[in-house]
Amino acid sequence: MWINLIKEFMQDLRKQKLRTSLTIIAICWGTIAVIALLAFGEGLNRQLLSGLRGGGNQIMVFYGGQTSQSFEGLDAGRRIRFAEEDVDLFRRSIPQIESISAQYGRSVSLKSDYATTNTYMEGVDVPFEDMRSMYPVAGGRFLNARDVAEQRRVVFLGPAVAKQLFPNGNAIGNRLMIDNNPYTVVGVMQEKMQMAMSNGPDSRRAVIPHSTFRQTYNHAFLGSLLIRPANPEYQKRIEHQVREIMARKYRFHPDDKQAINVWDFIEAERIQAQIGLGIKIFLFSVGFFTLLIAGVGVANIMYVVVKERTREIGVKKAIGAQNRHIISQFIFEALFICMIGGSIGVLIAAGIVTGVQGLGLEGGVADFLGNPVLSADAMIMTTGVLTMIGLAAGVFPARRAALVNPVESLRYE
Repeated sequence: MWINLIKEFMQDLRKQKLRTSLTIIAICWGTIAVIALLAFGEGLNRQLLSGLRGGGNQIMVFYGGQTSQSFEGLDAGRRIRFAEEDVDLFRRSIPQIESISAQYGRSVSLKSDYATTNTYMEGVDVPFEDMRSMYPVAGGRFLNARDVAEQRRVVFLGPAVAKQLFPNGNAIGNRLMIDNNPYTVVGVMQEKMQMAMSNGPDSRRAVIPHSTFRQTYNHAFLGSLLIRPANPEYQKRIEHQVREIMARKYRFHPDDKQAINVWDFIEAERIQAQIGLGIKIFLFSVGFFTLLIAGVGVANIMYVVVKERTREIGVKKAIGAQNRHIISQFIFEALFICMIGGSIGVLIAAGIVTGVQGLGLEGGVADFLGNPVLSADAMIMTTGVLTMIGLAAGVFPARRAALVNPVESLRYE
């Protein structure tokens, strides 16, 4: 049966060479559009997510605020601030916390043998490296537990400020002065994309142990507190517990949102995921309508084939062919056209995506758009759309063929 269907399809193809070829090209182009658009959309979404995590990798940043309502006889307008002791308090009280880091900050002056500059410096704990995606280049390291425990004067630099202070590229292991105090550079951060930042990009950041920062500048309160939940699903629970603990300690109402401010990167990721889904739906819609137009061409060919083979259909029905045999023949031909065009389109689209990935584009627009990603979802969706279009393009002409009256068809010229 299948051999006969293929033979009949090849006969129709020879009769309608130009029309069939143009339709296959249209299907091919539509397939390329769907896969390529989804691939570039996925690349963009991943790059945006990477940029977001460059500023905060699934963390919540808590800032002290100001009470907005009176509570237990205390007036509104009181300042609420975090202290280092709160870090241990949260670590003991909230088991859902995976990582936590104190964070001080201030503008400082840095001076090396080659240059002098100003930047924003932070005093942090060891987990800050993963929480803020501040990974060192080869040959260097981030701050460690001994640096914090011994209040060492060591500094981790962003790549831009490191290049400015050490233009020969030899920052690691060298010394510099920070506000006239000597520090040793233990590491330089890898380049990264960063879409969320405060007090400037991390590429210009200087980072020292929080214990050293506190001892040097005698800060009584933290600038902020970074927390990463063991599971992103614990986000709301942790925020609620932090507010309750701070409310009991500093005597303000737990529902006073202005007393504690939160910069929630986990929620930002969820929003980004929704935006990414919207982009995918839009790009898929563009490609889908391109394929749909090509499907109209397939249906047009099948109507022409039905008309040209009216007499043949009548003969088949006269000698006992059932309607399902007639219908399956034309649906098969429509699907076959779509699969040929689709297969060629998939190969070309895969070649384009692989070629762009191989170019290794960096800088400028490439840093924002990222590299296209050929995902299994895109292939599955494209195959489903091609099948749906093939069925739709074949069903209606096939039904028309099945309704042919054998007696009248034998008189058809």
